Amino acid sequence: MRLNNITPTHREAFFPSDELIVSKTDVRGHITYVNRTFVDISGYEESELLGEPHSIIRHPEMPRCIFQLLWETIKSEREIFAFVKNMCKNGDHYWVLAHVTPTFDSSRTVTGFHSNRRVPERKHVAMFSDLYEKLLAEERRHSDWRAGIQDSARILAQTTAAAGMDYEQYVFSI
Repeated sequence: MRLNNITPTHREAFFPSDELIVSKTDVRGHITYVNRTFVDISGYEESELLGEPHSIIRHPEMPRCIFQLLWETIKSEREIFAFVKNMCKNGDHYWVLAHVTPTFDSSRTVTGFHSNRRVPERKHVAMFSDLYEKLLAEERRHSDWRAGIQDSARILAQTTAAAGMDYEQYVFSI
């Protein structure tokens, strides 16, 4: 039921700073659980989310290289923290600081992923919004989306390396 025809409104939505957005997915990224905060902020009903790819809330102004980094990290059985701009069903957006971890069974096989998202500080939103605009501009400059992601990832790596750290360290350094 993926809704690819949602137009961003450029209006920001907010959720209470004392709440967490929680979701779980299977290994392919299809949603298996959402909490009430996720349902409320996204504007979707729980039944519209379950079974759908988590990318149902992907905002078109999020650089693909960030999601590539996220997937590479969690598929290598490591956790990641990332700033993410998501899109509501009505086209509004909301920012989160996401903590995504693999879920393991008793034999240490990855069975899915778990994400907790909280309200980020506004100064961090401004910083990452600026960085993501640069990355997205690089991705859009290419007719081949793969080349765009590759060059965008290179810019991200250069940006964080200039600060003497990797992306996750950069997230926590600000």
